[in-house]
Amino acid sequence: MRRQGLILFLVALLILPVFALTTTSCARKEVKKQVGLTDEEKAKLEAERLAREKAAAEAEARRQATLREQELAKQREAAARDAFLNEHALFDFDKYNVRPDAEAVLRAKAGYMNARSNVLVEIQGHCDERGTEAYNMALGDRRAKSAKNFLETLGIAGPRMSTVSFGESRPLCSDRNEGCWQQNRRAQFVIIGQ
Repeated sequence: MRRQGLILFLVALLILPVFALTTTSCARKEVKKQVGLTDEEKAKLEAERLAREKAAAEAEARRQATLREQELAKQREAAARDAFLNEHALFDFDKYNVRPDAEAVLRAKAGYMNARSNVLVEIQGHCDERGTEAYNMALGDRRAKSAKNFLETLGIAGPRMSTVSFGESRPLCSDRNEGCWQQNRRAQFVIIGQ
């Protein structure tokens, strides 16, 4: 029994160095393989790096294009709003019926409002300085209501629009000539809610 134990001990002593050498040499081979890449592996890694860079550049280009489009959309919206607020429906002297040129302006306003269903407006009726103050207040009211009625025929809901008359109290022009008076005989739009 002692002899068998001794034999086992000697066999273990012989096997241990062989096992240690085998393990060490395998580890070295793996490290060598990881450190020294083949040309094919290097090419594959470079292709992956280039693909990542290309994808990142394309994503940045899409982001920049989106930002440009958003900026253009803001500019278009600002221009449409300015046109809506600064183009007025003009009226003839002592009249409140909508003229053909005012129809075009009001159609454009209806287009703006149809595209923005949350916009609420106040239609302000104005007159030139000729006539009494009371008469011009009544005429300004009829002009504002005439513009509102026209927009309603184009499908704009009445509750989205309110009217007010300022008569002759808020002129755009103060010269005493027909060109100036024409600017003052107007229906002017103000956005009061969104």
